Amino acid sequence: MTMDELDRLAASMRSENLTVEANGRMLTLRIARTQWKNSINAALIREIGAALDAAEDSSTCRLVVLRGEPGCFCTGLDFQETAGVSDVPPSDTVDIDKFMALLRRFATSPKIIVSVVDGKVIAGGVGLVAASDLVLTTPRSEFSLSEALWGLLPCCVTPYLIRRIGFQKCYSMTMTTLPISAEEAHRFNLVDELTDNPDDSLRKLALRLNLLEQETIADLKSYFRKMWIITSEMEQTAVQETTRLSALPRVRRNITNYVQHGLFPWHRKD
Repeated sequence: MTMDELDRLAASMRSENLTVEANGRMLTLRIARTQWKNSINAALIREIGAALDAAEDSSTCRLVVLRGEPGCFCTGLDFQETAGVSDVPPSDTVDIDKFMALLRRFATSPKIIVSVVDGKVIAGGVGLVAASDLVLTTPRSEFSLSEALWGLLPCCVTPYLIRRIGFQKCYSMTMTTLPISAEEAHRFNLVDELTDNPDDSLRKLALRLNLLEQETIADLKSYFRKMWIITSEMEQTAVQETTRLSALPRVRRNITNYVQHGLFPWHRKD
């Protein structure tokens, strides 16, 4: 697939939750779910997957860039779908297996995945960032793992977050649920570059990354994955634990009360 073909393919893609733009060797995916705070639903996972299919079919594409909207990158899984109050039938709600598979795909794709962050990153959104190869962020961004507030845990996020920032920082982020600033995230390597002008940084980065052959990128990712502890068994454990916690009555009640009544778990009166 030539650059012109990639341009035409990007222009032809019809996504409800994602805008897709080709620019030379770079395919940019922008999460566009403003009404739902850029949360992750089943359709978004499918659409990102389809865009990655297109990128991986292209011999010219080198970078896939994931962005949010100004002020909000991604706020994690869609609670409307989780609570079963969306227009989406239960059979088409978020599948934790597929979210885990998307993170794995970020880490193993023969394309370089770059997240460009400007604003809030919460829960599963941190997973998308952590699984990316490179991350650029603006100073106004902040990152948090809020799952424990709902009785959940960031099970799918944890393997990739530990890979990036180490066990103790991941553990403390999970336990405190406190947001961390872009400066702190940069200091302990959740992000690779803190910049007021991510577009300029991305342009300079792309000039260098575009020199790499696709086969070299694939070899590099495969080799470094062997140097780390993420295994199929670990991923399956993450999926199973998320599924178990999501089915607990207290967790279901916490999410339903928030979606239907705007009550956070710590405001609920039994």
